[in-house]
Amino acid sequence: MSRPPRSELDGRARHLLRALIAQYIRDGLPIGSQMLARSAGLDVSPATIRNVMADLEELGLIAAPHTSAGRVPTAQGYRVFVDSLLELKPLNERDVERLRAELAPLSGTQALLASASTLLSGLSHFVGLVTVPRREEFAFRHIDFVPLDGRRLLVILVFTDNEVQNRVIEVGQAYSASELEQIANYLNAHYTGLPLAAIREHLVSEMAQARSDMDRLMAAAIDVAGAALREDTREDMLVSGQSNLLGMQDLSDVERLRGLFDAFQRKQELLRLLDRCIHADGVRLFIGEESGLGPLGNCSVIAAPYAVNGRVVGTLGVIGPTRMAYERVIPMVQAAARLVSGALSHPGP
Repeated sequence: MSRPPRSELDGRARHLLRALIAQYIRDGLPIGSQMLARSAGLDVSPATIRNVMADLEELGLIAAPHTSAGRVPTAQGYRVFVDSLLELKPLNERDVERLRAELAPLSGTQALLASASTLLSGLSHFVGLVTVPRREEFAFRHIDFVPLDGRRLLVILVFTDNEVQNRVIEVGQAYSASELEQIANYLNAHYTGLPLAAIREHLVSEMAQARSDMDRLMAAAIDVAGAALREDTREDMLVSGQSNLLGMQDLSDVERLRGLFDAFQRKQELLRLLDRCIHADGVRLFIGEESGLGPLGNCSVIAAPYAVNGRVVGTLGVIGPTRMAYERVIPMVQAAARLVSGALSHPGP
């Protein structure tokens, strides 16, 4: 979507656009010239304000909804507002303390991310979203094996972020409990602190070097670890507060709401959208059609990446109507991403 050059807006037009959007976000009602004259605080005639509003409409920054004589911001108008007219406000101390308390290091990554999704929804009154990183992104701390039946084993993986994952696998041959203990001891001694992908690479390399004279323990470790540490390709996203969108004035179209809830259910399209924020330098916004997703045509997405020890592993954010208090939601998403990154990088014992 093309954006009007800032040079096309003089100081008065920028002031009036800021005043119009701020009042519309606050009240949700189309803004007429007389109302804008009162809220803008400029000593200019109503005729001048009407002329400026006509110019803003011609640039595609405001529009007349249906039969109303007033004007409302367009997605393009919101974009100019967010990029060059918005003054961010610091979060109030109560919200900051709540974020700090509930996004502190917890017993595991899943619990922390679930808290982040719920908090973003509760504080914004919109929808909170958090992508869940694959286990591949985290280093493992400890591994244990429990024989089940035949060649089936239960694998217990403990990761450095305090998450525990159980996997049932099938291996090339049956192993005794003592052999499995030896294999676990070998893997724990040599590979603790490495991500799963790195462990697999090391094992393949060692297998190639050892070739035919590989000892039995190494062969068994490669057999078992190859199945136990297989890449987990599941992708997921935690979504909270979808019901917050019901009844919102800006999202009252039933078909659009149905499409939006279908998108929350399917998740794949939203995951791809949030993946576009992985390499963003801070917060990224998609306003209206900028997301490329039809159901989000009347919505804005505010998202930011979060990291583990400086390595980005996921994205979190908020989805709400384009008429939202950007000056408050943007700092909220920034703070949540910063706190989640800190908690994941310094997990509790």
